[in-house]
Amino acid sequence: MGIDSIRRDYEQGSLNRDQLTDTPHALFEQWFAAAIQSADTPDPTAMVLSTASATGRPAQRVVLLKGSSPEGYCFYTNYNSRKAQDLDENPQCCLHFAWLGMERQIIIEGTAERLTDAENDAYFASRPRQSQLGAWASAQSETVASREALDQKFAEATTQFATEAHIPRPEFWGGYRIQPLRYEFWQGGRARLHDRFIYERALSDQGQHLWSISRLQP
Repeated sequence: MGIDSIRRDYEQGSLNRDQLTDTPHALFEQWFAAAIQSADTPDPTAMVLSTASATGRPAQRVVLLKGSSPEGYCFYTNYNSRKAQDLDENPQCCLHFAWLGMERQIIIEGTAERLTDAENDAYFASRPRQSQLGAWASAQSETVASREALDQKFAEATTQFATEAHIPRPEFWGGYRIQPLRYEFWQGGRARLHDRFIYERALSDQGQHLWSISRLQP
């Protein structure tokens, strides 16, 4: 079978205007709760983060959602990593949730801001000890001579904090909140007639944040 003949139809559902919530985060919460419960979505928190450098060079990678509210969507990383450097140079970015087993996708465009030290400390303290040690061991996005060299760094971190009941958060490690400006909700449809709705953020004459809703052609 050639690549050009691999296809399937989308038949699990539809998305109509009367199913939408007034605010996009409320609909996100509905879909996210369904993704958590679905056996077809083994990694419901996985999301593609798209960034661009100050010169416009794009990059994508999968990160994990670790916080969700109407104010934004959070993840954590090494502040010296490529993604962090991109976001510090150019905070405009995009998140993409692809729950393909449910024939659903969500795209969130917005701007990134660093989380506070208090938020970073609280989340780091909740991580498994091995993950905390990994944060100290890895100079994320930098080259490394070999796997053995990386394992050696992990062993050194393990020894360094062997007597510590609580491992401190590295100053170079923390999170970002992506403040949403535009959402797209995509539900696969038969004959490639997918249902797509966008929420776009705007300000009212009174300075209040409002969301406009539009249907897009597939």
